[in-house]
Amino acid sequence: MDPPLAVVDVAALRHNAGELVRRAAGKRIRVASKSLRSREVLRAVLALDGFSGVLAFTLPEALWLAGSGFDDVLVAYPTVDRAALRRLAADSRAADAVTVMIDSVEHLDLIEKATAEVAEASPIRVCVDIDTSWRPMGGRMRVGARRSSLHSPAAVAAVAREAADRHGFRLVGLMAYEAQIAGVPDAPPGRPGRALAVRAMQHGSGAELAERRAAIVAAVKEIAQLEFVNGGGTGSIERTAAEDAVTEIGAGSGLFLPRLFDGHRKVTGRPAALFALPVVRRPGPGVVTVLGGGYVASGVPGNDRLPQPYLPGGLRYDAQEGAGEVQTPLLGAVADNLVVGDRVWFRHAKAGELCERFAELHFVQGDTVTATVPTYRGEGRTFL
Repeated sequence: MDPPLAVVDVAALRHNAGELVRRAAGKRIRVASKSLRSREVLRAVLALDGFSGVLAFTLPEALWLAGSGFDDVLVAYPTVDRAALRRLAADSRAADAVTVMIDSVEHLDLIEKATAEVAEASPIRVCVDIDTSWRPMGGRMRVGARRSSLHSPAAVAAVAREAADRHGFRLVGLMAYEAQIAGVPDAPPGRPGRALAVRAMQHGSGAELAERRAAIVAAVKEIAQLEFVNGGGTGSIERTAAEDAVTEIGAGSGLFLPRLFDGHRKVTGRPAALFALPVVRRPGPGVVTVLGGGYVASGVPGNDRLPQPYLPGGLRYDAQEGAGEVQTPLLGAVADNLVVGDRVWFRHAKAGELCERFAELHFVQGDTVTATVPTYRGEGRTFL
């Protein structure tokens, strides 16, 4: 097979899935689709014990999934896609399968206006997103992602009450993603001082959030009967699953295990998704050039967002060029063992973004390709 190409190691994927389930200690795992971006991979994971439901990233994606057999899809982020909202309200089957995210009355207003002229509109299932940021020092300091504005039990309850009281909505869930715990490495290689600081932050933030989340859930249960309370992520499964108020964990990155999770103490498993690029030049001793390579991950720009030259070991980027748009030079003594036509394997920094570069994923068991499945991109879908 000629590279560029991407593979999924089936044995590693199953092993990683088992590790996530072990860490969840009986709580179900809702699979984050943004970390996989392939319907066939989603189906394979959801067929395993311990996994149930999809955590999608856009409403058009959720509608597409619901139309192809996925019957429990939570959209993790608020939508302002009016056309998609009208499609949702007009399709009773999709409305039963899809839940949209809100964190303000403004979201409810927009949904109402978008669906006002839909004949026989189905009720829209909604989930309220909670701000999980930690605010020590009397609120003078803030740690966490800027997502929802709803921090206190009273603030969450006010929006929940509005959703429950309005005709055309069904309040079914709460979500709280603690990014400062789930997504921040607590054992960054070569940075022991930062590791101690991160662990202290996560301990304090986790304790505060557990107490506040329990109070929020109790307050909202006075308003509506909740179907689920979603929390956590690959990096925080044990801590979040230990909270009685949480009924399910959202996770996905731990299935492919990209390089950004190498610095998490609790995240275990093996790299399951790799991509290969061909060697197309040998500019000189200790240097090879591969085709493409500039597959930089989202987030704060830095070297940790670059793909990692993985196999053969010992290759590194040229500091003057980095990962290039159409070609990437790689340095190291091992480069002299490579010839034009050989390949170099990489790990992406983040999980699902790999699939935006490839139309197919090849399932590999041992040295055999057992199946080839399309990514979202391979099916002509580029939601984000």
